[in-house]
Parts: sequence; structure tokens; C-alpha cells
Amino acid sequence: MVKLIVSTTIDPASINPATALLAMPGWNPAPSSLQDDMKSYANGEVRLLQHNNRIIVEDNLDLRWEQATGETVDEIIFLSKHTAVSNKPALTIHPIGVPHLCDGDALPQGGKAGWAALPNPRMGSWLRLLKKIAASHSLLPEFEITMEATHHGPVTDKPTMFLEIGSTEEYWKRQDAAQVIAQLIWEGLGLGGGAAVGNWNCESNKNKVLIGIGGGHYAPRHMDIVLKDNVWVGHLLSSYSLPMEDPSQSKTDSSASGIGGTWKQAIMAAYEATRSAFPGGEILAHLDHKSFKGWQRNAVTEFLGQHNIKIGKSIDFC
Repeated sequence: MVKLIVSTTIDPASINPATALLAMPGWNPAPSSLQDDMKSYANGEVRLLQHNNRIIVEDNLDLRWEQATGETVDEIIFLSKHTAVSNKPALTIHPIGVPHLCDGDALPQGGKAGWAALPNPRMGSWLRLLKKIAASHSLLPEFEITMEATHHGPVTDKPTMFLEIGSTEEYWKRQDAAQVIAQLIWEGLGLGGGAAVGNWNCESNKNKVLIGIGGGHYAPRHMDIVLKDNVWVGHLLSSYSLPMEDPSQSKTDSSASGIGGTWKQAIMAAYEATRSAFPGGEILAHLDHKSFKGWQRNAVTEFLGQHNIKIGKSIDFC
């Protein structure tokens, strides 16, 4: 089993953290026949891959790596830039997928319609570690430390997360930000000899896993729980990933079964992927109630009940 870190040379927010990580001890070239334009390096059970393409279009790197090397990939970490209208500096973590899209829909940022990748179980603990490391490098409060909602590709079958630097070219090139991401990986995977951070263990007394439903792209209400309560975190579905048809605009009833849109598809894809990533875990849906209209909240609550998906309040994650 190996852990695959993926970077691209065309993105400074990707290649700079990779370069900073490779400057740490223990790395050696790891030849593979994956592609001629891809370089790879090994450090224990960790592999770092560099390619020259856009991150979100390199589908099935896990399967391609396994076919080329005979090594089974058990998780993937992508390094990438983050963009935001606000242009604020940020360090972000997020799961991937486009579970609300249908066949035939445009895929502007890769992925596969109706699909959600297995979320990497390390995300919650790494978010907390990221905040600690960023503070030690004096990046706070200049940089915001945040989670993003589930979005974009590439397609993969393994537990996956993105680590990103945002939000403009000035910050993508910041070496101190790159160093923080590199140290997060170094400590988080135990490359320095310490214990790895975020290994899933369903038998511990902390096995509750949050799925966030509703809210904005940066999921502040969900993230507050993740930061404060040491909870595990799976997919985060923002309101834009839960398209719902207003029952007042049609002749259908206002129950969950009568409200169209792909919101049910998105919830189930996110739930099943999270359940697979956290075997034996107690999966709890956390609703951002303020982001829903009354009929939307009622429909979501009814749908979750129909599928025996538990709804958790903030206190349930403590």
C-alpha cells in the first residue's frame, strides 16, 4: 500500500509545496513507466508524482499507478491552487466530486456526473493540524484556514483530498505558504518518524463522522464543528450542490418525493462515499438550517429519514 501525492509543474501552488517536501530527508527517485513526462519520488510508503497537466483532468491516476508499478494506492493527496472572488489569501482542504450533475451536463472542472470520490479520512484532523502549523509560521491571521465544499475532479476510486493555496498568483507563489503545506504532509503522514495524523479507527471512542448538508462553499457552520470537536469529516454539500425545484412553481406535492432536482442524488452519492471511506463509523448529517427555506429543510429532513441517515446537532459531535 502506498500513499500518492500528486502535483503539477504548471501550477506554482502545486509544484512549490512539492518541491519544499522533496527538500526534506528521505526522498529518492522512483522510476515508473506511468508516462514519460511524469516524475516520481519515494519516501517509505509515500510516493510523490509530478506531471505537466492540469490536476483536474488527470483521471484514474490511482489505477494507472497500480498498473504501471504493481503498487496498490490506498489514498491520494492533490496539491493545487485555489481561486476566489474575494482574492483573500487562504489555505484550504476539501473532498472532491460533482454528485449533483447528470449525464450530459457540462463538467467545467472535471469529474464524472453523479460521482463523489471517497473522502480522505484525514481531512478533519489535518485541518486542525494545518491551523497549528500556519500559526507557527506566522501566516495567521493573514491566511484563512478553511474547508471547502465538495467540488471538481479528477476521477479516482481512492480516498482523496485536495490541499490548496489561494487565492491569487501572489499567494500561489508564496514560499512560506508552500512550506506550511509541505510540513502538513510531512507531519500528517509521519514522514519525520512521528505517528501519522488522521488514520481512521472505527473502534476508537470517537467514531462520529460529519456530512455537511447546505450552506456556502466554505461551510463555516460545518467547519466550526470540525475545528472545535475533533470530529471526522466526510463530504460537504453546499447549497449550490443541492438543486431543488420549488414546489410552488409546479403542481407536484411538497414532500421529498415530489420535489424534483438532483439534490437527492447528490446526498446519496455523498453519503455512500463517506460510509465507504469510514467503515464502521457513525455517519451523521449536519444541516446548515439557516441556508434552507422551510420547504427545503422539511424535504431534506424527510429524505434523510426515509434512508435511515441520522441527523446530528452540534452537541452530538462533542
